Amino acid sequence: MTNQSEERKSFSKTNFKRGANESNTRGKYERGSLKYGRKPGTGSDRDDDRARSFVQKRRFKKVEKDVHKDTIRLNKYIANSGICSRREADELITQGLVEVNGKVVNEMGYQVQKTDKVVFDGQNITPEKPVYVLLNKPKGYISTTKDDKARKTVMDLVANASPYRVFPVGRLDRSTTGVILLTNDGHMTKKLTHPSFDAKKIYHVTLDKKLTNEDMKLIVEGIRLEEGVATVDQISFIEGKPRNEIGIEIHIGWNRVIRRIFQRLGYEVEALDRVMFAGLTKKNIKRGHWRILTDLEVNNLKML
Repeated sequence: MTNQSEERKSFSKTNFKRGANESNTRGKYERGSLKYGRKPGTGSDRDDDRARSFVQKRRFKKVEKDVHKDTIRLNKYIANSGICSRREADELITQGLVEVNGKVVNEMGYQVQKTDKVVFDGQNITPEKPVYVLLNKPKGYISTTKDDKARKTVMDLVANASPYRVFPVGRLDRSTTGVILLTNDGHMTKKLTHPSFDAKKIYHVTLDKKLTNEDMKLIVEGIRLEEGVATVDQISFIEGKPRNEIGIEIHIGWNRVIRRIFQRLGYEVEALDRVMFAGLTKKNIKRGHWRILTDLEVNNLKML
């Protein structure tokens, strides 16, 4: 590779340095917990409360309070759907742009029931406030909402993240670890998983043997698989690590594509860890833990 040394420096410096600490005060107070909100070896409600930060718990209770209400103000209903702010929702209502159960409503303070059908701009909307949960997935969990074989899923790990039901954005296979986003924002999910979006993903790959320079060059040129030629955006050895540990950046979302690329060249992937997805990293999130995205991170995703 012509730029191999430069790429090696880039990967080692920014994405694959183990044990890196980041001073992130807000992240400290928004960090989530393990399965059912408990640390290993504890089970009491008191330990659960201690594990959850004050800010995290306050946000959860605020959303949970809305969930159990029988009615909700129409402007808040619209704002919770993610369309606009409450003030902007008031303007939409007064302009007669919102329908409830087939009738235009322009009454300020109108209360909406959970069973009501609310339509804006010809589209049904729901009052769920968008929730974005970032999980550092451990090995042995599958990235589905449920499993017929009763295997562990990522939903078990984020059971206490939100009173709303969230869904994984994309998938990591059972043996793959690392960052995965879960949300109830259908528009964001569609955006991040659509092939035209080209969401960047960075992986730390550990092979069963050292990767040769010749095979690395073949990977850069593209490896032909069943779906077509699999191309990577960047690939390099990780500085300070054995040559069987590789950093790879890719945007295609084919099933098990990284494992199949190396298998085609006679290598077995012993460990695969996703360290970045769409600009989100797993820094400051222990394996099996989660945290809620900050407003800045959500805004960055919307601007991608």
